[in-house]
Amino acid sequence: MITKLTAMLLGLSAGAAYTVVFLLMALQSACIPIPSEVIMPFAGYRLGHSWLDLCVLATVASLASNLGSMPAYWLGARGGRPMIEHYGRYILLNRHDIDLADKFFSRFGSIAVLVGRMLPIVRTFIAFPAGIAKMNQVRFHVYTFIGSWPWCFVLAYIGMKLGAHWDSDPRFKAVFHRFQFGVEILLVLAVVYFLWTHWKNRAPVAVD
Repeated sequence: MITKLTAMLLGLSAGAAYTVVFLLMALQSACIPIPSEVIMPFAGYRLGHSWLDLCVLATVASLASNLGSMPAYWLGARGGRPMIEHYGRYILLNRHDIDLADKFFSRFGSIAVLVGRMLPIVRTFIAFPAGIAKMNQVRFHVYTFIGSWPWCFVLAYIGMKLGAHWDSDPRFKAVFHRFQFGVEILLVLAVVYFLWTHWKNRAPVAVD
């Protein structure tokens, strides 16, 4: 599905392609595991024809990351620890997960969001623990943008450079497809590992 969505970028007009990039990157930041490692190279290939195009792409994607982060941030900020302790077992989260998030933000502070936005998988879910930690919202969005921008720029640049040789050298197409497949496999393995470890250690449902 991810491959079809991102490959769709190739057949769209520039305006429509930017819209798809914005929507996919927003969904990714809303804790939906859509890999930017696939989205942005396709976007760079389709829309990146100059350094200015890459800057625009990175800016659009970073703004989308901010928008998509808002529901997860507010869910964490409004519900926080009590929500996870009461309902977390239904989504395979527990008190230990919250303790880890609290320690992470206590140790690294705002820089946790800046660094987290540059890390695969982590960047997808960082908004929720930031909300639980009651990180200043303005600072959260500033660091989200600053952390997302170089990540998106580099991925779009890779797509643009590969695109220049896409049709002339079949090796580039093969390498990118292997990379894309590897990213999706790692994502699936990460989700399976999370589900397996948390299902095994889930808290029992209390019986009244």
